[in-house]
Amino acid sequence: MRPGVLALASASLLLLLGAVPARAAEPPRPSLLADTGGGSQLILAAAPRANSTSGTLSWWERRGGAWVKVGSAAARFGAKGLVEGGARKQGSYTTPTGLYGLPYAFGIKAAPGGTKAKYRRVGGSSWWCEDTRSRVYNRWSEPLARDCRASESERLISYATQYAYGFVVGFNYSKPVKGRGAGIFLHVNGRGATAGCVSVPVDAMRRILRWVDPGRSPHIAIGTVSGVTAITRY
Repeated sequence: MRPGVLALASASLLLLLGAVPARAAEPPRPSLLADTGGGSQLILAAAPRANSTSGTLSWWERRGGAWVKVGSAAARFGAKGLVEGGARKQGSYTTPTGLYGLPYAFGIKAAPGGTKAKYRRVGGSSWWCEDTRSRVYNRWSEPLARDCRASESERLISYATQYAYGFVVGFNYSKPVKGRGAGIFLHVNGRGATAGCVSVPVDAMRRILRWVDPGRSPHIAIGTVSGVTAITRY
């Protein structure tokens, strides 16, 4: 049967059975979230499903008591999709879902003009320690701490494209649980899906850096459009 005929027949069958096609999931917005972090700036990173490697990132701010969308961009997630942050395992190539703060920004390039967030410039001895044996696990280490193995960490300057600009995402950050994951960032797109971070085009990253205001307690919510990791749960 031709595709057009099949579609017509299927539609007729639905009418006969009284069935109603499923409604598309509503795009996420801050007013639907269980918690927005208490501030007046919020970034939403939403994927269609838990096994998705791409989706949408949007950023919002409160004006006159209402949330207003300031911008949006295509986003990429972990190569193995997304997983509940509290259940994530290091090296799983998954992006942790949840609501997180944005401790500070960083980059190999100088901060874009107008950047208000604390911005740490990447140099040749800048590392992010991901060694579960180290006392500086999930922290910037410059130079690399003696108890942090280089083979278990990231030399930030080695990722010229991705870490041209970035934000530290506060996943597993304030009180790190070793083995849950380290080095989760919002950064510039590389060639494809990430190792667990969220990435966006470079122009979007510049816009976000200029927009984020630490005085407005910015947060990022990461999740799926629906399901057990729905962004609305956070």
